[in-house]
Amino acid sequence: MGVQIGIVLGGGNIFRGIKGETKGVSRTTGDNMGMLATIINGLAMQNALEHLGLETRLQTAIEMHQVAEPFIQRKAMRHLEKGRVVIFAGGTGNPYFSTDSAAALRASEIGAEVLLKATKVDGIYTADPNLDPNAKRYDTVTYEDALRKRLRVMDSAAFALCMDNRIPIVVFDFYDEDALERIVRGETIGTLVGDGVKSA
Repeated sequence: MGVQIGIVLGGGNIFRGIKGETKGVSRTTGDNMGMLATIINGLAMQNALEHLGLETRLQTAIEMHQVAEPFIQRKAMRHLEKGRVVIFAGGTGNPYFSTDSAAALRASEIGAEVLLKATKVDGIYTADPNLDPNAKRYDTVTYEDALRKRLRVMDSAAFALCMDNRIPIVVFDFYDEDALERIVRGETIGTLVGDGVKSA
């Protein structure tokens, strides 16, 4: 479809850093383990996409030259220009920052037009719809309201970074197989977070 794509993956299926504290793992160590988990997932994603015939590059915030390129903004831009899918792994390379923050940071660095956040529900709700049957979904929400209301789909640092760099966010259902294509085509899917929208 002629769209340049960068992907940021989480690592929670392997290790979720913040939960390690309950098992006697320090936050810093746990976050480092979580960042390494995202690199494992990045390798799996790269392999899967290449089996589909796509050209990819895996860049990591933690240098490991035998496995992937280090993240270099200019190289990432060049790969995108050449039509390669760039997978950004290793989070930000720093503990205490989520992969949401990594996604917002990489989106800012590559000048992304939009950040697409795939999650377990079909948008942002007033409460967890799996726990509260009265939870209502927002069609649109401003950055300010997302921060003020502490809407938990993304962390506040990610929302703030996107707000500062005017990158709209679309939160949509990970399990909707057609969602990405429909969003790229301009259809209204999930919840749009941005400037000049109403919280509704």
